[in-house]
Amino acid sequence: MKRLLALILAAVFVIGMAACGTEAPPAAQNTPDAVVSENPVPEDTSTPATPAAPGGKDIKDIVVAVSLGWMENESGQRQRYTFETELAKYGITNYSIVDANYDAKKQSEQIEAFISAKPDVLFITPSDPVGIAEAVKHACDAGIPVFSSDGLIPGAAVTSTVMFDNYKGGIWTMQQICERLDGKGKIAIIDLPSNEGWDERGHGAKFVLKQYPDIEVVQTWSWDSTGAVTPRMAIDNMLTACPNVGDLDAIWCAWDGAVFEGIQACEAAGRNEILFTGSDGGEHCFEVMKGNPNFIATCGESIYTMGALCVEYAVDYLNGKSVPRIVMVPSIGITNDMIVKAQVPAGWSNLGDYDIPGNYSVLGWQPTL
Repeated sequence: MKRLLALILAAVFVIGMAACGTEAPPAAQNTPDAVVSENPVPEDTSTPATPAAPGGKDIKDIVVAVSLGWMENESGQRQRYTFETELAKYGITNYSIVDANYDAKKQSEQIEAFISAKPDVLFITPSDPVGIAEAVKHACDAGIPVFSSDGLIPGAAVTSTVMFDNYKGGIWTMQQICERLDGKGKIAIIDLPSNEGWDERGHGAKFVLKQYPDIEVVQTWSWDSTGAVTPRMAIDNMLTACPNVGDLDAIWCAWDGAVFEGIQACEAAGRNEILFTGSDGGEHCFEVMKGNPNFIATCGESIYTMGALCVEYAVDYLNGKSVPRIVMVPSIGITNDMIVKAQVPAGWSNLGDYDIPGNYSVLGWQPTL
């Protein structure tokens, strides 16, 4: 383990000197370029370890690497929490976690460093599936079992991928806007074409618009990966271009962070008639929804489920069992009305625990299928 951590820390130091992180879509906060985590969760002895390959090791003795594409917001922190919690269930303590801060180049370099350390299994949440594909191919070619959460990595022989259906999520959120506008009106779109997986949300939204010819898209803006233009700046410009009530009725956003900034822009401009939908879910999102009825809906990702299934499938694989190559977990349609009425159940830290298996029904689960 010392050798693994030494290699990772050395690589992270070089990466931190050579690469600059990009601003994350969901209002990233300042955090270190990379985080190496070991033994953050006490061992859960309730689940006995099972002997497994490689090398006849017990599962609890395997070396695990976790490459997170981001950790600067609620969804990233929840992914880290998921891997820490699920690994602990199997008594796995020999693991390292690094964070790429939405930088595909940095994540690729971190993956290459993990390859040199030769872990028994590698978990990845892609900052950009296309941008890290070559590094992931190298990991697969090196014989390292790779499990991808929240993104399909093209061209790489990943052992198993668990993701949610971004396309259907985009369909559901745009449908909420179209129905609220009774099929007529003027809208804006804020999308994420720079990430192949998240871009599917925009394609789903545009599919719905083909069914509503009387809804006009008057403004469109794509996330600026350089950070030169923020969602707030983009929406301020939209409001300037559409100054009157009726010029812009709703803004469809590919992620909740854009909604947060959009609501601020509308409040500052006195444009409180404009509706919003987002995608991601989580505690902060639900608090914003409670305080603003114009944030009418979000598509909640099954973040915990994705990571938990990756760990489960990795343990099965190392035990010689077959595992699915691709699994699509449900995206959860969550309306403002559902959040306003919901009460935090006993034992939950907040309503963001909706995606832990067994909890979905509390919010009145509406799978976007």
